[in-house]
Amino acid sequence: MTSTPSPLANPEPDSASRREILLKLLRVGGLGAATAAAGLWLRGRSRRPQEEVALVLNRSFTVPADARYPEMVVAQGEDPRALVRRALEGLGGVRRFIGRGDVVVIKPNIAWDRTPEQAANTNPLAVAEMVRQCLEAGAKKVIVTDVSCNDPRRCFQRSGIARAASAEGAEIVLPEEGLFRQVNLRGDVLGEWPVLEPFIAADKMINFPIAKSHSLTGVSLGMKNWYGILGGARNRLHQRIHESLADLADVMRPTLTLMDAYRVLIRNGPTGGSLADVLLKKTLIAATDPVALDAYVAKAYWGLDSNQLRYLKLARDRGLGKLDFEKVRTEILTA
Repeated sequence: MTSTPSPLANPEPDSASRREILLKLLRVGGLGAATAAAGLWLRGRSRRPQEEVALVLNRSFTVPADARYPEMVVAQGEDPRALVRRALEGLGGVRRFIGRGDVVVIKPNIAWDRTPEQAANTNPLAVAEMVRQCLEAGAKKVIVTDVSCNDPRRCFQRSGIARAASAEGAEIVLPEEGLFRQVNLRGDVLGEWPVLEPFIAADKMINFPIAKSHSLTGVSLGMKNWYGILGGARNRLHQRIHESLADLADVMRPTLTLMDAYRVLIRNGPTGGSLADVLLKKTLIAATDPVALDAYVAKAYWGLDSNQLRYLKLARDRGLGKLDFEKVRTEILTA
């Protein structure tokens, strides 16, 4: 295992150089790009508000910012489990985010009746490792759940997530009708909606999407993953999809976001199906700034910016993070 040199050992690149190095890293992918970018440390302070969020039980799932650690880590390597471990280490360790006795909900994308190789759902090995890390940190319970689009039992089984996560001690919660509760989300678009109960009762919330294209929004990344907390006729939200994504991001301010880019569904998302649409990138990006994370991945893999992803601007305007991903403290690691 290797790590980047001390940030003090290298002159700090200007903003334009930072941006190009970060974009090249994800576009090229693989260990060579990570090694070439080693030592990069992008400075800047998050100013995400720490006040309680009124939209979900007057609370937020976030942890306090800590200037000793980066706000985003890009980890590359062969083993999805090792990527999770390395990313957590880079952000200060799992115990920075998970405390003894916490009830933790991990929210992967388990929306589709697809295999891991088809890259429509989050990598099962990466999810399993996150479960293990939370339990080793002292979590009382770790729940893995999602509100699937296809038949939930088939999605949870065929994705490999149910088996891998339960083997590490997770409680797998299928989105059964009796587990939804009406919640007033008080958003610009979202009013009262049925929300799956674990998302209401958690102490800590880990968002764990997979990077893929989307026919409506261009990409399906961290903020789009929150559609999976809702029941009901979610397709109604597509009429104002950007506003609904900003509402959900405001409601679900996660403890941490991990972006699975081990396999990237580069086109024909979000369902995919053809292996020809999948790129093997062997990458995981973890961040405490969900806006910067989405902006970075969207630009690097699809060339999309905030003018094409209006929900990112709306989220930025609500104080949820930064659009200028090159200005957040970022560390490049190999696993």
